[in-house]
Amino acid sequence: MPTFKELGLNSNLLRSLDDLGFITPSPIQEKAIPYLLNSTNDLIALAQTGTGKTAAFSLPILQQLNSGNRNIQAIILCPTRELCLQISEDIKKYAKYSKEISITAVYGGARMDLQMKAIKNGTHIVVGTPGRVHDLIRRRILKLQTVEWVVLDEADQMLDMGFKEDLDAILAQTPEEKQTLLFSATMSQSIAMIARKYMSHIEEISIGEKNRGASNVSHEYYLVNHQDRFDALQRVIDSLPNIYGIIFCRTKMETQEIADKLRMKHYDTEALHGDVSQNLRTKIMGKFKNKEISLLVATDVAARGIDVNDLTHIINYNLPDVSEAYTHRSGRTGRADKTGISLSIIVPRELGKLKRIESIIGKKIEYKKIPNGVEIYNKQVDNFIGDVKKVNIDTLKKEASFSHIYEELDTLSKDELVHYIISQKLKHLVLDTNHSRDLNTSSKFSSDFSDDGKKNGRRRNRSKRHTDTPSNYSYREEVFGGRSRGDSRGGNSFRKRRSR
Repeated sequence: MPTFKELGLNSNLLRSLDDLGFITPSPIQEKAIPYLLNSTNDLIALAQTGTGKTAAFSLPILQQLNSGNRNIQAIILCPTRELCLQISEDIKKYAKYSKEISITAVYGGARMDLQMKAIKNGTHIVVGTPGRVHDLIRRRILKLQTVEWVVLDEADQMLDMGFKEDLDAILAQTPEEKQTLLFSATMSQSIAMIARKYMSHIEEISIGEKNRGASNVSHEYYLVNHQDRFDALQRVIDSLPNIYGIIFCRTKMETQEIADKLRMKHYDTEALHGDVSQNLRTKIMGKFKNKEISLLVATDVAARGIDVNDLTHIINYNLPDVSEAYTHRSGRTGRADKTGISLSIIVPRELGKLKRIESIIGKKIEYKKIPNGVEIYNKQVDNFIGDVKKVNIDTLKKEASFSHIYEELDTLSKDELVHYIISQKLKHLVLDTNHSRDLNTSSKFSSDFSDDGKKNGRRRNRSKRHTDTPSNYSYREEVFGGRSRGDSRGGNSFRKRRSR
């Protein structure tokens, strides 16, 4: 595998990459950087989210910029303010040792006067969302006649979000003599249309197969009745003690509702949707990246631009309306050579949609059974014991306060002490009877659902007869055989920290 130096980058950029700990280029960088350094032809680059696309297009542009010319030389368009800020910050890091290069981010939800001032003072690269860029063009503040590079990052998402008219208007203001770079995760008909209309002498680079899912992400689904979807979500989360991920919902209202319900049950989570202000969004994302919260409930639009490399799971509380969007969701885990899991909670009538998604990502989505109370309890116990074993007690065992603890617990046997500790720590699981009912359903009941997802009354009882576990069979009975010693003490502290 070549080094960044072998790709033809100059010493200033290589110093910046060394500071960032970049050692070897990713596949998209390995192919795109030499091409852009040596060709003026347009480029379509297809690669999944999180594969290093920003460096792939920005490093060659930075190397070829004329720092003495304060006119705008590159315009980079992306779908969301989050991604806009991320790209601009990344480029600033790459340009750390490249003297007098200015980068300006323009996006909605921030003061336009400050953005206008930055543009008037002169800037080499503008990174912006289509709506704000178009607005600045209409105000005659942003002039693109001197642009040499146009980058459309996450182009498929911009089209999905309805930015076609803005893109048409923006691209119409750019000169004919320029290099257009289109980066996308999927090759849709809309992308092909833009290529035909605005690009020529096109080179195409594709990492992996078109529209296919990332190779290090596995895919799972759970089959439930519509009214059991939230209970199933709760059980799945409880069965993953160290989960760190995003839960995707369809609408703003549903996103907020699910986040509120999870918080009421003491999960560390926040909602992210279009009604969340920029200031609050920034605070939420800061908490999420610092792992102060481990679950983010989000809409597709609000989640675009989120860049977190170590997410363990993506949960599709609802499948996306557009099947191709599943690729974008699942691509948010399994980044930076790590593995990830994309799991979906579906109802029987969505099985056909799931098959279509399988054909799009080129992978089998594996059926999983929703865990029961014993399975969840055992996983939580194993996780708790693992955490206990990691504690360094050398600095604590000589504490004077421990002698008092020994006296208080002296009457208990080892077995009793273990039982008390586990009962207190996992009391919320022992007492939660919602974990006892079998939530798994069968595809043969798909006719039970109308278009709005509600079961018809005629077959409700038949569905109940097919559950393996009676609804009054409690979690306490599953775990302790009808008794729970010491479970009257303690609280829900484990659930409060279980999601980190």
